[in-house]
Amino acid sequence: MKPIWIVDDDESIRWVLEKALARENLATRSFANARDAMDALQTSMPQVLVSDIRMPGESGLELLQMVKEKHPGLPVIIITAFSDLDSAVAAFQGGAFEYLAKPFDIDKAVELIRRALEESLREADIEQAVADTPEILGQAPAMQDVFRAIGRLSQSNVTVLITGESGTGKELVARALHKHSPRAAQPYIALNTAAIPKDLLESELFGHERGAFTGAQATRRGRFEQAENGTLFLDEIGDMPFDLQTRLLRVLSDGHFYRVGGHQPLKANVRVIAATHQNLEQRVKEGLFREDLYHRLNVIRLRLPSLRERREDIPILARHFLAQSAKQLGVEAKRLSDSGMQFLSGLELPGNVRQLENLCNWITVMAPGQTVEVKDLPHDLTHGQEFTPPMTAGMPSRPVPAFAAADGVSGGAAMPGASIVSGAAAPVNGSASAGPNGLNGLHGSLSSSLNAASATDKSNWIALLESEAAQMLAAGQPEVMDALGRQFESALIKTALRHTHGRKNDAAVRLGIGRNTITRKIHELGIDGAKEE
Repeated sequence: MKPIWIVDDDESIRWVLEKALARENLATRSFANARDAMDALQTSMPQVLVSDIRMPGESGLELLQMVKEKHPGLPVIIITAFSDLDSAVAAFQGGAFEYLAKPFDIDKAVELIRRALEESLREADIEQAVADTPEILGQAPAMQDVFRAIGRLSQSNVTVLITGESGTGKELVARALHKHSPRAAQPYIALNTAAIPKDLLESELFGHERGAFTGAQATRRGRFEQAENGTLFLDEIGDMPFDLQTRLLRVLSDGHFYRVGGHQPLKANVRVIAATHQNLEQRVKEGLFREDLYHRLNVIRLRLPSLRERREDIPILARHFLAQSAKQLGVEAKRLSDSGMQFLSGLELPGNVRQLENLCNWITVMAPGQTVEVKDLPHDLTHGQEFTPPMTAGMPSRPVPAFAAADGVSGGAAMPGASIVSGAAAPVNGSASAGPNGLNGLHGSLSSSLNAASATDKSNWIALLESEAAQMLAAGQPEVMDALGRQFESALIKTALRHTHGRKNDAAVRLGIGRNTITRKIHELGIDGAKEE
């Protein structure tokens, strides 16, 4: 464990704290001014920093600001006189862990330092766990496309828009983009714009000047300033209030912004990565999202398909989450039986990877025994479910190209084949492999012959196809290939839609074609019964 640093120009306070912490078997290091502590921070780090506010030279608030810029997770306790209470409150708002008002009770001071120490050690454990865990798990072909896309963007500072359902891992991708960018050594700041009340969001983003509004007792740096030279991740950008979209557009356009209540423009050298689960194109049409901001954000788009589209990754994700939750609870990791894993791989999981992680946490705590069967899973998952092994189990798969260009979105430059969570599918040329149930839509003698054919003679449909083709050729019918091909594709798509209860995206995955391909084919072939998802 690293030592606790004490920064105070009063030698008696340093001495009292050193002795009290020594009795608790806690190592300390003392500094008589903030400048010496700042210099020491270039080569070493404390576990907790305790600093006075008023000192010769740099103040404790300046030291706090420097620490929070370079080491945002380091707890800082500010020591202040009662006459400096406003400054102490400002320090607390600026990121201090807590403050001590002079004269302080030494036992209470040690108790406060111990709380800060526990917080620091907990943060260190979390950071180590993050460092030991792969950024993004997955072996689906489309997952490899994502890794390649992140690699292509590794030397770029371009704005990226990440789209996808909730729980698909948008922030993981944002962190990976930052980690592998030229800004990796600089701050990564994340803000969920949907989680901040509208009247506070502007101050969170751009900061505020002292006195800008009631309660603004000190100047506060916003997220753009905190992310200077680094990356700012704006999650749920589709929920940003319309008036704030104008201010964000200005920053993206010319790189300048004003703090709330400020009159001096500030320059922002920040890479913006935005994410949303919403359909921004639709929100633009509805007048809820600025079209010019949409085009500013939609420079490169990464679409993260749902977990339903990468079912072959569910087993490795489940094993990882089971091991992770077991480690957190200090118990032996549970495992899913083959049937349990197959059942899990066939679930819809609308909450995607996040829902799967929560389910694995439930299994670790609630499921009896070390080997988990289908009957041991939560009742709301198994009740009324008919268990059939998913198509992906034990079957080869092909990648789904699903990047911005595949979405048909205007304005965004697309990187080919990027989708973080994708399942089995074929290239987007509409080709598909044939199966014994795929010819129900063929007309004439082929259709009637197929209906009359023996169910046990699965290969007979090829002979029937040859017979139908021969009759059409003999009759001199033009474009035989196109005519039969359209009927063949129509039969396959209709059968797949019946199998998936009209879910178009799932039907595309099952057939091994792209999402845009099935949409185009449904339109071209005049097929009814498909649901928009």
